[in-house]
Formats: sequence, structure tokens, C-alpha cells
Amino acid sequence: MKSVAIFRHARSEGPGYFATYLEQRSVPWRLIAIDAGEALPRDARAFAGLAFMGGPMSVNDALPWIGPLLELVREAVRNDVPTLGHCLGGQLIARAFGAEVTRNAVKEIGWGEVRVTDNGVARAWLGEEQAFEAFHWHGETFAIPPGATRVLESAHCANQAFALGKHFGMQCHVEMTEELVRAWCRGGRREIEDAAASPGVQPVAEIERELAPRLERLHRVADRIYDRWIGGLAKG
Repeated sequence: MKSVAIFRHARSEGPGYFATYLEQRSVPWRLIAIDAGEALPRDARAFAGLAFMGGPMSVNDALPWIGPLLELVREAVRNDVPTLGHCLGGQLIARAFGAEVTRNAVKEIGWGEVRVTDNGVARAWLGEEQAFEAFHWHGETFAIPPGATRVLESAHCANQAFALGKHFGMQCHVEMTEELVRAWCRGGRREIEDAAASPGVQPVAEIERELAPRLERLHRVADRIYDRWIGGLAKG
């Protein structure tokens, strides 16, 4: 089986639980460290699927790799190679599909409930799940791309996830591990303090409260999404 390409845009935002999930199911994967200057692959068809992680930058920034990465997503779609996006990754996929990425009404940092929308596409990806506590760290949001279906929403961000065929983009994070949560809180403490007035931002103590059971519940939801996604991977 071809490997899944995992694109890392910032050293602090690695694949986390997603890599663990793939390894547990013997799905090979390869990290492409854009943050370290690694070149983008020339052909999406060299991989079973493309997965994009988060990052502090905006898809609207004039970074030299964003344009080529958007075109790689479009090439993947043209060739039936599934794409998966986490936060910035979801924004990249949405932008490649023709949707705008804009500032969200409020910044979201920490844990918050997301609701599963009431439609057949959402049920195909998430079963009978109706709502769950997801992890958030973003100030921007995507519009739902043409032809896609909203599958997750929340009080502070209407578009938390969308699906279009084999492709799935999320604004929230389901890939978190204890190591990632604690590292982000250490590195982002000033950002949290500066945005403390936002109704979507939690203090560090609350973010780290009951971390193990929260992550266990989050990973059960991640398993549902990832199970559906790897079912569409190219087998050649």
C-alpha cells in the first residue's frame, strides 16, 4: 500500500494521535516537514492520501509554499486521492476547493462542544454521535466549499467541519495528545492571556483539567472520522 503523506507546517503541530492511529492499523505514512523547508511532492498520486496538520500562519499569507500546496490538493481531488485537514489543514482544503477563509467572530482556544449536523453525510462520517467536546486553537475560519456539506458546528464557529466525497476538513482538532496540549499551552500562554476576554478562550488550568479522560473521549471520535477516511485510501 502507498503511504499517507502528512504535511507539517509548524514543528509544534505534528500529527499527534493521527500518526498513532495509522500505525495501530498498519497504514504507512511519511512526514513532509514544510516547516523545515522540505520540498512538496510533485505528484499526489504517489500517495494513498494527503493529510494536512495545523499551523499559526494563515492560508491568506503570502508564503511561497501555499500556492503550490493548494494546487497539490486540487490535483489530489482530480485523481481521487483523499485529503484530510486539521485546523489550518482544513482551511487549506477549503481554500483549494474555492471557499474563503476569514477571521472568525471570536478566537477559540481550549475545549468546547461541537455539534454533529443532522444530515446523511454527517452520519456517514460520525455515526450516531450528536455532540462531543473538541479541542480548539484558531482565530480564522473557512466557509463551506461549493458542493461540500457541513458536518460539525459550534456556538463560536458555525463551520467546524465539512465533507465532500472522500475529503474531510476540520476547523477543530481531534489529533491532540497530552504532549501536544501541554506544549501548546506552554508556548501559547501569552496568546491565551491576551485573548482572555474572548468567550471562546479558556485559561490554561481549565484546558489541562481532566486531560486524560477528555483525550480518551476525543480519540473515540477521531477513530470514527479516521476510520471513514482510510476506507477511501488508494489501494494501489
